[in-house]
Parts: sequence; C-alpha cells; structure tokens
Amino acid sequence: MSFPANIPAPTAVRRPRTTRVHGVDLVDDYAWLRAADWQTVMRDPASLEPEIRAHLDAENAHAAAMMAATEALQTRLFEEMKGRIKQDDSSVPAKDGPWAYGIRHVTGGQHPIHVRTPRDGGAEEVLLDGDARAAGKAYFPLSGVTHSPDHARIVWGADENGSEYFTLRVRDLVEGRDLDDAVEATGGEAVWTAASDGFFYVRLDDNHRPSKVLLHRLGTSTSDDLLVYEEADPGFFVGVGKTLSGRFVTISVHDHETSEVHLIEAADPTSPPRCVAPRVTAEEYDVEHAGDTIHILTNHGGAEDFQVMVAPVATPGREHWTPWIAHEPGRLILSHSVLAAHHLRLERVEGLPRIVVRRLADGAEHAIAFDEEAYSLGLFTGFEFDTREIRFTYSSMTTPARVYDYDMESRTRTLRKEQEVPSGHDPEAYVTRRIFAPTADGETVPVSLLHRRDTAVDGTAPALLYGYGSYGITIPAAFSTTALSLVDRGFVYAIAHVRGGKDKGFRWYAQGRREFKTNTFDDFVAAAKGLIAAGYTSAGRIVAQGGSAGGMLMGAVANRAGELFGGIVAEVPFVDVVNTMCDATLPLTPPEWPEWGNPIEDEAAFRTILSYSPYENVAAKPYPPILALAGLTDPRVTYWEPAKWVARLRATKTGDAPVLLKTNMDAGHGGAAGRFDRLKEVALIQAFALLTTDRAANAVSGAPEGSSASEAIETVI
Repeated sequence: MSFPANIPAPTAVRRPRTTRVHGVDLVDDYAWLRAADWQTVMRDPASLEPEIRAHLDAENAHAAAMMAATEALQTRLFEEMKGRIKQDDSSVPAKDGPWAYGIRHVTGGQHPIHVRTPRDGGAEEVLLDGDARAAGKAYFPLSGVTHSPDHARIVWGADENGSEYFTLRVRDLVEGRDLDDAVEATGGEAVWTAASDGFFYVRLDDNHRPSKVLLHRLGTSTSDDLLVYEEADPGFFVGVGKTLSGRFVTISVHDHETSEVHLIEAADPTSPPRCVAPRVTAEEYDVEHAGDTIHILTNHGGAEDFQVMVAPVATPGREHWTPWIAHEPGRLILSHSVLAAHHLRLERVEGLPRIVVRRLADGAEHAIAFDEEAYSLGLFTGFEFDTREIRFTYSSMTTPARVYDYDMESRTRTLRKEQEVPSGHDPEAYVTRRIFAPTADGETVPVSLLHRRDTAVDGTAPALLYGYGSYGITIPAAFSTTALSLVDRGFVYAIAHVRGGKDKGFRWYAQGRREFKTNTFDDFVAAAKGLIAAGYTSAGRIVAQGGSAGGMLMGAVANRAGELFGGIVAEVPFVDVVNTMCDATLPLTPPEWPEWGNPIEDEAAFRTILSYSPYENVAAKPYPPILALAGLTDPRVTYWEPAKWVARLRATKTGDAPVLLKTNMDAGHGGAAGRFDRLKEVALIQAFALLTTDRAANAVSGAPEGSSASEAIETVI
C-alpha cells in the first residue's frame, strides 16, 4: 500500500505581499489565506471568506483522497483504541464537606457527566450531563464545573466552536435548572465568592487576550459586573484562582518568564486586590496560604531551579520574604500546595518526578517516588484544606494509571483505582527504557521509549518520535491507550525530551528558547540519531510527530534533516513564526516575545527567528511525506499558518512525496472535543505513520495476539 500517484494537489494562488523588517524584504505569496476579519471568524466560522473556505475544502478533499486506501485501516485502529477505553468509566470521588464530587462516562458517551454523592452514602445526583448538553453540536468541550462553597450551585462553561471563547452559566442544584446568568467571552474559569453569591471570571478582549477580571453577582446583568482588575500591558495574561485555604482569591498576571500575584479576601469580594510583590522582569512567583503565612514558590534571588520562601500575610512584599526550602541546583520544584498542616511540592530530579511532603509544624519531610526508568506522576490535593490525605496518580509507558490516596502522617498509600483496559493489557509484554542521545555541543538528550518485548532491536523497526520543547513543558512518560496500536505493529514509540522543556531542570528550558532555540531542533535530530545508533531503527524509518510549538519543531527538522524521517506529522503547527511574532495584533504575540524574542524591536531576535522559521526556510529539496492538521477557529495557532506552509512546500520542494493538509472546520487548537471523535484523528495519524513506513499493507490484519495500548495520564479518570 502506498500513496496514489495520480491525484493532483490543490495549488494556492500566489499573491506576493512584501514586508520590510530590519532591512530584509519578506515576500509572502500566501498571505491572502489569512482572513481579513479573522476575529469574526473565531466567533462565527460561517463568516470565513468563500475563496479561503474553498481552498481549505479542496485541501481536505485532497487529503481524504490520498488517504482513502487506509480507510479500513483507520477504522480498525479506531475500533482498537476505542476498545481499550472503559466506556462506563468513573473517577474516584473527591470529598468536600457533606459531598463527594466526581465524573463518569456512559457507554457510547463522548462527554463527562458531573455527579456527586452524599459523603456518608446515598443516591448519586447528576449535576451536569455533558452528553445531553452536547447533543446536536459539532463541537462542545466543557471548561470545567465548579461547585459553590455552600454546595447549592455550580458554574460551568462551554465553547461551541473551538475558538476558546467560553460562556459561563450557573446551575441551581436545588431546583435542577440553569439560572438566567450567562457570561460570554470568558476564559472558562470561575472562582466563587466565600458567600456563594457570585463569582470572579476572566474576560477575553476582541483579540482573544485575557486582560480583565470581573465579579459577577448572581441575578444581576453582566453589564453591571464589577471590574476588579485590568492589565494594560498586552504582553501579559491574566488568570484567576484561589488558595486551597479558601481565604484568598488570586489574580495571576504573567508572561512566560515574569509573574505577579494579587490577593482578594474571598469573604470581602469587593475589596481592592492587594499586590503581593510588583513584577520584576524574569522573576516568577506563585503563592499559597496557611494561617498567617504566605508560601511563595519563586526563582527570586537567582534560584534557577526555584525555592520556597515565606512571608507574613500582613506584609507579603519581597522585603519580607525569608527562605524556607532552599534552592538546590538540579532539583527543579515544579509546583507546590499548602494544606492546613503540610506543604507539598512536586519536583523533578534527574528527569524523574517525585512528591515531597513537609510538615509545617517541624519541617520534617519525606518523598514519594518510584523505581522505573521512566514514569509520570500527578498530584491532586483535593478540595479540603484541613486534611492529612492527598491523592496522586502514577503511570509509566507500560503501567496503566493507578490512583492512590496517601496519608501524609502514617505514610501509607491506598490504591483507589487502576485504569482498566477492556481489551486486555500485559505489562510484561512491553519494555520501557530511557536512553541518552549525545549532542554536538556535549549535552545528552533523554529519550523515553516503549516497544514490545518481542520487537527485534536490530535497526529494522519503524519508530515514531514525539517532541515538543517549548515553554518549559515536559512531556510525561505516561501510559497511553493510543501509542500501542503502533507498538503492537512493531513500532518503537519514543519521546525526545529536548531542550526547551524542563526535563533536566530550568537550565534545560533556558537553553532551548530565544537565541538558543535552535538547540531544540538539534536535540530532536540527536534523539533520532540516538535511536538509530542504539539499534532501534534506521534512517527513513522514523516518523516525527509534534503539535503546536512542537509542530514548529516538525517544520524546522523537516528543513534541516528531512532525510532522517520517513514521514512528519505536524499538528496545529506554529510554522509562520516570523510573520506571527512581527504582528502585535495577534492574540498570543506580545506574551510570546519572552519565549521567542521580539523581532519588531530587536534585530538580533528577528534574524535568529528568520534563521529557523519553517515557513521562510522551505527549500528546493526533497522532503519526506508530511501530514499537517489545523483547526479553523484555533486562536493559538491560526489556521492560515499550516495552510500557508503547505502551499509553500508544494510550490518549492523537489521530489514527489505528498504534503497533506486537513483542517477541522468545526474545531480549534485541541481538535475534536469528544473522546471518541478525537480517536478518529489519532487513527488518521497512525495510518499515515504506517503508510510512510511501509507497514500499512499488513496492518489491517490486526495487532499481535494479547496486545494492547495505553492512554495519557491526564485523560484517566
């Protein structure tokens, strides 16, 4: 099975537009694919200009025709992956006062049903039925369900077109109906007042920037909502949350390297926000609270891998910060939480996560860790502040997710749930390893990998290599019910923990951004070569995959080392870096400058970005087969970025390898919202991977006997 050779690809009309930046003429032949009224399209996809819609429709038809021979394979892959999901699954309920809250799914259902049961036993109460709410809608993710402190109401949010403009609604749990309160154009988050008579939320402006925090009182018009905070600098995002103690509502103001926190007494919601410490460029901090003390996780004072400091609630400014958990180079503190008697931190040492529990009274601490070579660990502190019990989730690439309740004083753990794989899963049939690939500048890149125990390590296996490498985000080595559909067909599944993430501490992140961004691309290439050198695969047998900023990584490695790869999958790829970073009107551009550099004001930053931007660096040379996926209403990576990139690739490259573009016309950055609809997109990606590595011909016959696959930890309930 191979790609058909006689299906012509769409040809985008060239309409050159020249922009001069720092003395360089940037010629963009396909700038017309960006809708002039893109803000309107985000809210109303039907308003897209007919010529642009016709081009995207033609691209979708071409991609479907090119992949038509794999339709049976895609169906088989979809059914396999669906069969590994427990359809009537449910979460472990989380206690809060008289109730225990959770979610569950029903067989055939695509969306969560939010429920609660009396803590001491009794009948379940359905709070919100996601399937019922989504009925008849092409796209419908919930932003969350937040119950009020008095347990009488919930706030819930939904986005119906993928643009991430969420409408918040209030449901009366006593009467079982939604109130008239409906707040539009929000970021989807809500924080209740202590009196349960209103909630704080973040309003998005016309350019999709979260810039305002408002207070809505139940039963009043949204036009009367109180403006609590407004951020004047377009380079900063605004978010709203609360401390676990419940005493403070928090307003966080941040970009990718600088943060500032404001506190509001939840019991006095109209009181003015109080700034903990004014922002200082390249200094981050996050606060939690217990008693008369603020606990501050920060890189203040040169603590590259972060430290925890404390200050009095009454005087929380920097001049009153005192060390509490000292900075330790190589031990990256990722997050922290404070309960009534304990401080918790999630940290990473030597690339592996662990949870550390510290008693507030005497500072005694202990760690929760595991022995596998690569694993994922998640921490959930629950709703209750005065408790000695926490919950964590553990998985590895071979081990299904396990949910434990943990007593912080007795140090005992209770297994509350283990992810079920209905079609069966034998961890002993698989091998997970972590190798280290050397780079030209003397670093080593961790690579987490998974394969069947009976897969020969002789250089003949195909591989899928996933990478991201931006914003300090670490891709966990977690269980995935989708990856093993490839692994069961002889693939090695690997994650390249490249610079730009925080896998090896904050330094690893700093060396993969701004002027050092090309390290990310070099690391991914080194990871591919490391897999080859270790005998797992060979050049031309590797499929590279990444999304969003990881999609930019895909575009860069396609330009730099395309010969290593049999195929490249770029999901919602950020490939038009120069044009986007030079346009301050786009939703994410000003807040992104600390990550990439500001090419408008800084010529050196412009020339660095220009040197690697995938769109500008497409060359007249052979490229491997490429599959690009986009979302029409994506506010993070706008649809025209992959559309322009694909058009330029086709017009410029040599050779006959296909370049495919599939745009989801009903979704945004995250793709399909339903849990099964998303699997269809994964099945397309995997069919492409099998096709580009010559495995599709035999793949329809099925996977080896007794095989299974796995699912990312964040989707386990």
